[in-house]
Amino acid sequence: MTDDVHHDDGPRLGKVGLWTFALEAHPAGVAQEAAAEIEELGYGALWFGEGFGRDSVSQSWLLLSATSRITVAAGIANIALRDPIAMAAAERALNEAHPGRYLLGLGGHRISDEPIQMDGYQIPSLGRAVTTMGGYLDAMDAVPLESAAPAHAPRRVLAALGPKMLGLAARRTLGAHTYFVPVEHTARAREAMGPGALLAVEQAVVLHRDPARARELAAEHVSFYRTAAPHQAASLRRLGFGEDEIEHGSDRLVDAIVAHGDAAAIEKRVRAHLDAGADHVCLQVLTDDPGDLPLPEWRELAALTSL
Repeated sequence: MTDDVHHDDGPRLGKVGLWTFALEAHPAGVAQEAAAEIEELGYGALWFGEGFGRDSVSQSWLLLSATSRITVAAGIANIALRDPIAMAAAERALNEAHPGRYLLGLGGHRISDEPIQMDGYQIPSLGRAVTTMGGYLDAMDAVPLESAAPAHAPRRVLAALGPKMLGLAARRTLGAHTYFVPVEHTARAREAMGPGALLAVEQAVVLHRDPARARELAAEHVSFYRTAAPHQAASLRRLGFGEDEIEHGSDRLVDAIVAHGDAAAIEKRVRAHLDAGADHVCLQVLTDDPGDLPLPEWRELAALTSL
């Protein structure tokens, strides 16, 4: 692996980036100021999720317009929210306006066999994951766009956990963006995709002086995904975690998913992912107040960008 990850004319990510939902709770100007500082700190990429806040396209425009070098990565844009025509057109426009700096991650928790309940709101399903995603990519590629073409082809990754989706990611896009995964999954993903595909791994971390509170924050994060996200529970089963661990949580599960402690402990986990086959690790910093921007932690962890 090189110091500046750059697969198949893909975006330059560096070894370490940031992943965050924290920008959602703040006005656009504050989010843009944070993005500009993240760029100056040396991170290679700024990843963000999509929920019930700003939509992925709008957030991408905000962050790209506030920066000049860093890659802005949708992690991920939910395919249930946009017709393939709209997604293809937005992807082209973002790449045209900000050459080489936009990475489109595609996925979606609405890809399931049954409707999903979230905060009392029923989310319709789209069908089986691999088939649905393959069809969506086909539809995007078939759109007869008439706008000005960017200098480079679209840069995409897929949210992928299981071997079939990882295979699709390797065949049809630059590679995979994995989320809520231990190092063992990174090794399996690299084996499933082969050496040429991009593997960008999200890693949740807690920097906290109080070890007990650090573990508590880590456990809260794990609890949400193991209970609210069936695809994550399925991934944990494939990795050998038992039903009791998934239902109630365990120290083993928490420690596998969240790196907590000091900066040295987090560096150790990042290096473990890189050694297991990751090209890029994006850090999601967990704090006492998820609405706060974790600027002190982002600043402290910026030393990892030299890996």
